[in-house]
Amino acid sequence: MISFYSRFQVITILLEETILRRKRFLLLTGLLAAVMLSACGTDPKLQQFKKDMDAFCDTVADLHESINNIDAESANASALALDYLDDLDKQFQKFAQFDFPEEYDYLEELASEAGEYMSEAVQSYHEAYADGGYDENTGNYARENSARALKRLQVILDILHGDNPTADTSKIGSSTES
Repeated sequence: MISFYSRFQVITILLEETILRRKRFLLLTGLLAAVMLSACGTDPKLQQFKKDMDAFCDTVADLHESINNIDAESANASALALDYLDDLDKQFQKFAQFDFPEEYDYLEELASEAGEYMSEAVQSYHEAYADGGYDENTGNYARENSARALKRLQVILDILHGDNPTADTSKIGSSTES
């Protein structure tokens, strides 16, 4: 039988990677802001996008921390984790609706896909924990969809950082995607 902790370990690892990318994103946006401020004015759409991305990344990091702080031995651990995952899904749905700046508008479809995969993952986690038990097959399906959502987020963050997506993230949409 899989312990509560190991069920969410994959999400935890993926969220930690996202947090590290967020730090790089903040550094890049800080540099970008400095360059923009030295130019002839600022683009309000870009400023709003930066604000939205910062808020999204902060909230995802907070949810990650909350999930990690769940006492796995607690009687309500599963319910609490599902509540946090519901909040994570809400954040991904907001992210999917972001108005990307013109130079990044091609990423909007990827953000939408990330939201769809996260919704499917959270719904599947709820199904996996239905009736007080745990359905391992449904849990695995949920983890796969969560990984797909986070992979798309990672590609978006890589591009916004000015990096080329890694080999792992460049396989989005292929038959080898996990």
